[in-house]
Amino acid sequence: MASIAEHIETQEEYRFSPAQRLIHWLMAAVIIAALGLGLYCSYLQPGTPLRQFLMDIHKSLGMTALVLLVIRLPLRLSLGEPAFRKPLGRLLSLASHAGHFALYGLMILMPFSGYTTSAAGGHDLPWFGLFHWPNVVPASKALDHLAGAVHKLGAYAFFAVLGIHIAAALWHHFVRKDEVLGRMM
Repeated sequence: MASIAEHIETQEEYRFSPAQRLIHWLMAAVIIAALGLGLYCSYLQPGTPLRQFLMDIHKSLGMTALVLLVIRLPLRLSLGEPAFRKPLGRLLSLASHAGHFALYGLMILMPFSGYTTSAAGGHDLPWFGLFHWPNVVPASKALDHLAGAVHKLGAYAFFAVLGIHIAAALWHHFVRKDEVLGRMM
């Protein structure tokens, strides 16, 4: 009979590392909060104190997501992903990789486009009131509008891809009853 320690060790080989799981859930919270705030702010009158305050938090969350991504990508590349006890199959595996590729792309696109639209528009780049990110983008109305359009379209894409990601995780857990969600828990 296997000891409890052997059982836990066997379970762990099928899960992402603790660091990968922690950063996944931290980024999930940060990204969902940033998306929610961004959407809410889109309905507020520009220039109002409330909108400015919430946009500063939104920008801070976006840059936090970028910093976390700088930690997450090397972890993912060096540690990879754990094996499955039972492989997903070719179609589900392709869908999973495509979805994760889209999520990583959006995790890069959104902070950069948000930073660019703020910087090119001459707006502050705060981080939770502690400091301001340096502005390395020249003031440009055209660049501000382009980056703003990319950021807006990226937000719609992020809502869609994130919604599919969450739905897929729940489908795997409750319908297929496989280990997909458990790998990140």
